[in-house]
Amino acid sequence: MYAIIETGGKQYRVAEGDVIACDLIDREVGTDVTFDSVVLASDGTNVQVGRPAVAGASVLGTVLRQAKAKKILVFRYKPKKRVRKLNGHRQHFAQVKITKISLA
Repeated sequence: MYAIIETGGKQYRVAEGDVIACDLIDREVGTDVTFDSVVLASDGTNVQVGRPAVAGASVLGTVLRQAKAKKILVFRYKPKKRVRKLNGHRQHFAQVKITKISLA
């Protein structure tokens, strides 16, 4: 059984027991979070495709941790003009363990 959920403008293929790193969710560590925007759901034999979401389907997960990703460096320059700009960025994310997929 698996589902494709949408959160933070991105889509993730999840199954029970999977751990995903999605955009920051405003929940405390250890609390449950429900993803209601299920785009596709499959139980092994039947595949339900939502328009835009599958009616009545939801995915339940538990927030494991909230942290920052590794730093990426963004370097912009204009050749022959002595214009250089270096920025660093660390994206916030939440690590979520999928506990239950319900199709009802």
